[in-house]
Amino acid sequence: MSGAAGVVVVTGAGRGIGAATARAVAARGYGVIVNYRADGKTAAATVKAIRDAGGQAEAVAADVGVPADVERLFVAADRLGRLAGLVNNAGINGGAGAFADMPDAAAARVFATNVLGAMACARQAIARMSRSRSGAGGAIVNVSSQAALFGGNRLTAYAASKAALNTFTVGLAREVAGEGIRVNAVSPGVIATDMHAGDSPERQAQLAAGLPMGRPGTPEEVAATIVWLLADAPAYLTGAVIPLTGGR
Repeated sequence: MSGAAGVVVVTGAGRGIGAATARAVAARGYGVIVNYRADGKTAAATVKAIRDAGGQAEAVAADVGVPADVERLFVAADRLGRLAGLVNNAGINGGAGAFADMPDAAAARVFATNVLGAMACARQAIARMSRSRSGAGGAIVNVSSQAALFGGNRLTAYAASKAALNTFTVGLAREVAGEGIRVNAVSPGVIATDMHAGDSPERQAQLAAGLPMGRPGTPEEVAATIVWLLADAPAYLTGAVIPLTGGR
């Protein structure tokens, strides 16, 4: 049985912001599709945590950069219940380095996942949530990055993909507002996730010292904003890209 509030698909939900979001969404009474690409162990741990807390969740392996996988992901969501929301969290950075040295295939992979994958997931969600297609409306939240504004630190393709995601958020929000679907994005700054876990203690201290709050954000803090956008945000709020930077 799905959560009473409906079902939310969270892509890239095995760890970090995705896992925190899946847990937070489930705590609000939604059934959750915990999507992952390769790490089934972390996705299973997320599902177990949700079920142990009394929630409903299913782990579904799917590469959002592959259209057939995206379709299968949403068919799995249909089995859990009525779709109420989508969190486009899955993303890759392609590895830090000079853009001039980045192979075309690597750059294409970044855009296939971060942009085209988010678009494909949104298309599937709209087909299910649109009022003109007998849906009950819903919400889409895209997980962007402040790198979209400053260009990234030797992550130029990644930054460009997130800038595209921001523009997609605004344009799509205007298209589907009349269908009862709100589309917004969160744009995290420095967050304590696996992306920074490998940094040296010196590098982590340097990052923290440059933040007004003196610390990075947490995945749970990002998840709280995502859940607010899914469930509690004012009905007139759509097309927004909300920065989560701790004042940076």
